[in-house]
Amino acid sequence: MLAPQTSLGKMEFFYVKIHYPASTILLPLSILLLFCIAEASNGTIPAVIAFGDSILDTGNNNNLKTLTKCNVPPYGRNFPGGIATGRCSDGKIFSDLVASGVGVKDLLPAYLDPNLQDNDLPTGVSFASAGSGLDPLTAGIQSILSITDQFHLFEEYTSKLKRVVGEEKAEAIIFNSLFVISSGNNDLAITYFILHLKSLQYDVSSYTSLLVSRATKFVKDLYGLGARRIAFLVTIPIGCVPFFRTVEGGLYRACGEDSNQAANMFNYKLSSELSVLNSSLANATIFYLDVYNPLLALIQNPQGSVLLLFLKEDLSKHFSGFEETTSGCCGTGEIEVTALFCNQLNPFTCPDTSKYLFWDSAHPTERAYRILVSQILQEYGKNFS
Repeated sequence: MLAPQTSLGKMEFFYVKIHYPASTILLPLSILLLFCIAEASNGTIPAVIAFGDSILDTGNNNNLKTLTKCNVPPYGRNFPGGIATGRCSDGKIFSDLVASGVGVKDLLPAYLDPNLQDNDLPTGVSFASAGSGLDPLTAGIQSILSITDQFHLFEEYTSKLKRVVGEEKAEAIIFNSLFVISSGNNDLAITYFILHLKSLQYDVSSYTSLLVSRATKFVKDLYGLGARRIAFLVTIPIGCVPFFRTVEGGLYRACGEDSNQAANMFNYKLSSELSVLNSSLANATIFYLDVYNPLLALIQNPQGSVLLLFLKEDLSKHFSGFEETTSGCCGTGEIEVTALFCNQLNPFTCPDTSKYLFWDSAHPTERAYRILVSQILQEYGKNFS
């Protein structure tokens, strides 16, 4: 059984409408800022457990023999203490903000962090690996954790959790936890479009179908180990990230249409399959989390994110709209990604990340992640618990 729901106390919501070309998004200000104005406590989600790629990886690649890592400055410039933890951004990332937003903890630790403590386990960890995907080739060519590797680490985690809290409580934690998955971006971006390792063997339709079949298998595997709340982030508009604009967008660095169409195709097929799983897996709730359209809206209309907020202080300086959405903050922002190119040897990192939607040529800034997570929590938050 699910644990009895606990009252969240008195919570005051302020709503702000954000207008984009194709939609109007209604956000509760308290969630937008990712803290509650009044007292709140979480009693229904004991842990957040993450799998997938750099959107959710909080440092698992740090000690792997790979070039796909983000554990050197200027990464982490706006992270508490200014530490480069392996998160591929200037600060906190999506997984941290979800864990904080649902009231579990402020930071989601990496499972492979050598400093991980037993008391970290009951509230969740991240198994995600930057650069990974659903196709084992995507991880293999980078010497990182495949989605299957991550699943085996989760099996190891469940054994450790049972040792720490006991078998009955461990099973209850798994049953009530929020599982978050982000996978598919790198299969399309790296394996299919950049390196063309699968484009001769598969057309876009057949490759996206293959990826979706692996996504559904992974969800079923998690379900088999007790997971019941599973949220799957769809792919982002990969053709519009700065790197793809550079390599696919021509002289004017337009969004890459082919890669965006492939991402949309994957997302459409994934939505259908997750709907089937939602109906067929007993006591399971599978969430399809759309980050494609909100991120695309910010890219196409950055001033649509302008918020003029007047509470006890003027917060407008924090939400004055992005000024740059086609290049990242690190270096030229057009090609630099991971520690190989975005590092201390690059003297051109921007002075003010709040003006940038992207931190490097592939990953959003913490501020961009906060806006995306706030929308996710507004749309799905009540159903997570």
